[in-house]
Amino acid sequence: MSENTVTIINNATGQQIELPLRNGTEGASVVDISRLYRDLGVLTFDPGFFSTASCHSAITYIDGEKGMLLYRGYPIEQLATHSSYIEVVYLLLYGELPAAEELRRFEAVIGRHTMINEAMRDFLKGFHHDAHPMAMMVGMVGSLSAFYHDSLDIRDPRHREISAHRMIAKMPTIAAACYKHHIGEPIMYPRNHLGYCGNLLRMMYATPCEEYEVNALEEQALNLLFILHADHEQNASASTVRLAGSSQANPFACIASGIASLWGPAHGGANEEVLKMLEEIGDVSNIEKYIAKAKDKDDPFRLMGFGHRVYKNYDPRATIIRDMCYKILEQKADSSNPLFELALRLEEIARKDDYFISKNLYPNVDFYSGIIYRALGIPVNMFTVMFAIARTVGWVAHWMEMMDDPDQRIGRPRQLYDGARLRDYVPLERR
Repeated sequence: MSENTVTIINNATGQQIELPLRNGTEGASVVDISRLYRDLGVLTFDPGFFSTASCHSAITYIDGEKGMLLYRGYPIEQLATHSSYIEVVYLLLYGELPAAEELRRFEAVIGRHTMINEAMRDFLKGFHHDAHPMAMMVGMVGSLSAFYHDSLDIRDPRHREISAHRMIAKMPTIAAACYKHHIGEPIMYPRNHLGYCGNLLRMMYATPCEEYEVNALEEQALNLLFILHADHEQNASASTVRLAGSSQANPFACIASGIASLWGPAHGGANEEVLKMLEEIGDVSNIEKYIAKAKDKDDPFRLMGFGHRVYKNYDPRATIIRDMCYKILEQKADSSNPLFELALRLEEIARKDDYFISKNLYPNVDFYSGIIYRALGIPVNMFTVMFAIARTVGWVAHWMEMMDDPDQRIGRPRQLYDGARLRDYVPLERR
């Protein structure tokens, strides 16, 4: 990194300080304010950390103005076109695309870790059958440290790598087990001759009664979704994982905290909200009415799945996934489902409407991913679980990067206190 300085002046006291201005390989420069309180006696105030770089990272870069998403420098468009999800996993973990033999060995390693301890099946039985699958995921992933505690020395790089492989490999098995428990069907074991996404589909939909053949297009669609969701820079869940990891918590606990953060409807639950919105609209004939409601500032209704906080023009992932959405709907026998027709008609109208065009409110990845998951037969309450499977590698990559940083410290955000001033305790009888 190259370094210049920025002068900060406290006009109230006349004090000033020279702070380093650090430049990365892409994006905005950052002012290193680590000395600000010590030397100037003030803190920064940035709710939501929208103007604060919480760390330095070499994993993912987003340029919201240009609609750019890079994994380790590679454009998401190229990876989505040419890669498998497991190849992207390797890239995010190790920083480079694997050679053919490296990829073969990595796939074999992940395959060896797909099963979960049999006692975890009994643990799963303790959840009520109608518990939300994300509630089960938080508990099941957090419990991994109780079953796989032979490699939990976070100071040992090899232990960190083994834990990373285990989480990535076991996440589909755990997710499918949660789904089977929810619907009351027998848990299916993984088949390691299948690909990562094909294995997940089989564990979710196969039964002991008959053979199950993975649909190639469905596997391809899931592979694409997982690539697009693998990482997204310092989002809420990745930041949660980093903050938990800064306390030197075990990696399984850190990833469980990420799952809990992802569960929120403003984060990973957004594609669930898209389906709920479509169900509320109900019919193509109601679209104009609901678009008018979305334009009304005094109406609480919002079009879910349109626009993005980071991408100011368009979400590059939505452009990629749009064609796959159409392919899936064309293949599925129930593509005439009114909900799908409604979604496509809503997309068509909104993309031509001057109001949405002027505000760059284009369909984002959540809009299309929800439709695809629904077409694949995945229930709405499993949408965020699928997101969690895909995002696990991003969380793990950020955790491993942080653990390898010699300057890593426990996270301790400060605050602007606006409560009561110092006061004396008043005895109960005098209040």
